[in-house]
Amino acid sequence: MIGILSCPFSILIYLSSIAVGLAMFFKPATVIEFQRRFYKMINWHIEPISMPKEIRNTKLMGLFLVLATPLAIIYLLIPR
Repeated sequence: MIGILSCPFSILIYLSSIAVGLAMFFKPATVIEFQRRFYKMINWHIEPISMPKEIRNTKLMGLFLVLATPLAIIYLLIPR
């Protein structure tokens, strides 16, 4: 199982998911705007019904991602 963590690609995935989680937590409005622009590029229009709720939920998702990523790494390191 430790072989999974020695792969440079998996380390990049773990670090990028922590970085995305931190961005979602500290800059939720920027992340929401990025999402809106992405969906506009693929011909969709999204608009939050309540921006305060959207910001709160984005911050919570970012916090979850920051906490879940290290837990997943620890789980992979525990021998079974």
